[in-house]
Amino acid sequence: MQDVEVITEIAQAHDGSVGILHSLIDALANAGSKIIKFQMHIAEAESSKFDQFRNNFSKVDKTRFDYWKRMELTRDQWIEIKTHCERLGCEFLCTPFSVCAVEMLASMGIKRIKIGSGDVVNPILLENIAKLKIPMIISSGMSNFEELDQAVSILKKGSKNIAVMQCSSDYPVAPEQWGLNLICELKGRYNLPIGLSDHSGTIYPSLAAVALGADLIEVHGTFDRRMFGPDATSSLQIEEIEQLLKGVQLIRKSLNSPVSKTDISRYEHIRNLFGRTVSLRRSLTKGARLTFEDLEAAKPAGLGVPASDFGKILGRRTKYAISKGMFLKSDDFE
Repeated sequence: MQDVEVITEIAQAHDGSVGILHSLIDALANAGSKIIKFQMHIAEAESSKFDQFRNNFSKVDKTRFDYWKRMELTRDQWIEIKTHCERLGCEFLCTPFSVCAVEMLASMGIKRIKIGSGDVVNPILLENIAKLKIPMIISSGMSNFEELDQAVSILKKGSKNIAVMQCSSDYPVAPEQWGLNLICELKGRYNLPIGLSDHSGTIYPSLAAVALGADLIEVHGTFDRRMFGPDATSSLQIEEIEQLLKGVQLIRKSLNSPVSKTDISRYEHIRNLFGRTVSLRRSLTKGARLTFEDLEAAKPAGLGVPASDFGKILGRRTKYAISKGMFLKSDDFE
């Protein structure tokens, strides 16, 4: 099995501050992140005066358009961010939310691209992304299978290197909506790498998805879930990302090391230590017939009749008196 890719997404956690964004890159890289994802918003291209907040979290932006405008970065700033990631040995991954953003990312030489759940039913964006002919990741949060089938079909025009993410577009998402059952269903349906894009604000669904065979995981990262922004409560804090990365590594190591229940030779020594030999609960006189009520089984194994073979001596008569607590041997009986 290949290693699981863990994508840590900064998304809106920087709140429009390039300085905070760069500090988040450093923190995520120091935590062990190898893939850091961003969202490229260009207000005039993706939004309008009719655009409504998913949840009205902002006290500084009158409209959602205003928020996206405030979150915009220049091309030069995006290049600096990409360079920063690559200098730290991290992949720069980004989700475009408009054709203009796709074109900007293409001009920056992006190697792989992520498509958000809301654009599964946006063939204009999908067709433009397919033209890039680079690996793609698509989240499935708001779509049904028919819509997702059509999206994957469009993307395959550009590349067969596509990953599909189970995603529930709730922020934060409750356990009842994690959709872990869809990991295996998506694998069977598309025969492509399958992952989980999680918005729970905990490490648990991602770890469970890895155990179920997910090939990649995506989580949001932030310094603190109390920070400003629409994704803060759905994000992992830096120390939790460290835990997640360690957990993913250990689970994958376990899955790559199947345990056999037919060969238990490695337990031979400890089996003797914890094994049992038949012993007496009470003293017996010479000629007494051994009954089940006379029996105990004490550690270790190998000092007489194994506990598993007690039936071989049951009902036999003793050759001599045997004291309570003694281990029993076949030779003790007629």
